[in-house]
Amino acid sequence: MTQAADLLDPAERLDLDGLRALQLERLRGSLRHAYENVPIYRESFDKAGVHPDDCRSLSDLARFPFTTKADLRENYPYGMFAVPRERIRRLHASSGTTGRPTVVGYTENDLSMWADMVARSLRAAGGRPGDIVHVAYGYGLFTGGLGAHYGAERLGCTVIPASGGMTSRQVTLIQDLEPSVIMVTPSYMLTLLDEFERQGVDPRSTSLRVGVFGAEPWTERMRQEIEERFAIDAVDIYGLSEVIGPGVAQECVETKDGLHIWEDHFFPEVVDPLTGEVLPEGEQGELVFTSLTKEAMPIVRYRTRDLTRLLPGTARVFRRMEKITGRSDDMVILRGVNLFPTQIEEIVLRTPGVAPHFQLRLTTRGRMDALTVRAEARPDADAAAREAAARSIVQAVKDGIGVSVEAEIVDPESLERSVGKIRRIVDLREHRG
Repeated sequence: MTQAADLLDPAERLDLDGLRALQLERLRGSLRHAYENVPIYRESFDKAGVHPDDCRSLSDLARFPFTTKADLRENYPYGMFAVPRERIRRLHASSGTTGRPTVVGYTENDLSMWADMVARSLRAAGGRPGDIVHVAYGYGLFTGGLGAHYGAERLGCTVIPASGGMTSRQVTLIQDLEPSVIMVTPSYMLTLLDEFERQGVDPRSTSLRVGVFGAEPWTERMRQEIEERFAIDAVDIYGLSEVIGPGVAQECVETKDGLHIWEDHFFPEVVDPLTGEVLPEGEQGELVFTSLTKEAMPIVRYRTRDLTRLLPGTARVFRRMEKITGRSDDMVILRGVNLFPTQIEEIVLRTPGVAPHFQLRLTTRGRMDALTVRAEARPDADAAAREAAARSIVQAVKDGIGVSVEAEIVDPESLERSVGKIRRIVDLREHRG
């Protein structure tokens, strides 16, 4: 599917020089807005010896201090806001499972910009005005559901606000209401796939033609699995609540070669996770974002902990980021070897006899850490097939990653399902090495 030129908005038509000029103008304004209205930014800028007026080029941004999730938690709930609370039209928040939640706020203009970016993302994914969009992201404080919802409406689509859960009912809704686009986490899409097959419905027979998947890392092999078994185009969407929510970057359906970052609103950098040094384009590191147009909560050099690299634009003028390979804080160091859940996912997806649902369980044995890959068997896998699958996973991890693990093939549907971000790692270790 090609993107008709007349469907692009004005920013998507800019040349590179025009985009960079727009970014610098907006960056200087955003830094000034943060410095003048958010005490933590005034304090951190002054401590670093920089002022918004010192930003005379885009490369000058590297002189400014980072913002971390800890900063947001320490200024809970409203300390990061740059406008009076009365101007806030909506609040979202993280789950707070590892400490205080992080709260983000939006003015009317922020909500409008957010809807515009999700609408732009849906267009890039292949959605069009008049499409029916099934939104199976969770609604509520999580930004996924409402972000997708208002963006789809902004594009001119009909929205089914299904949210998460009630999987059998979702399958019925997809069959009866005939959406052409689904927005959902990739792990929950696989749960829907299982439910279609359990009900005896061919997933390839549905009205769906595009799946827009985000909120968790997923691999090319998972894309192949979903596209082949659903007969749809599977494309990636990226966002995080601290920056805006879904709609920060989007994969274009005509290329599927990484996510174009909407750089007219969100300026990206990739830095060395250890030193914080800005890395050249093409080198892998930690993704950092600075907002260019946010009013309620401007964010300066926010460390996402997501690992990727920046690449030149292809289908759009905007730079691309590779699919997220993992998070620096999700990396498991097992007996000196760095391991990410996405590496295990690649192995599980190519192993006969197992379904694409797995979990990593970390334990302590004596003085050593141990890891068990728990993967669900496919319904037709007998005991011999399960044993063969376990041996195959153990060997593939040893050969491909270079560390010894154990594998356990469990009954179908016995691992915890998630309607939001899947919990891939269960850490039961007695120590944290």
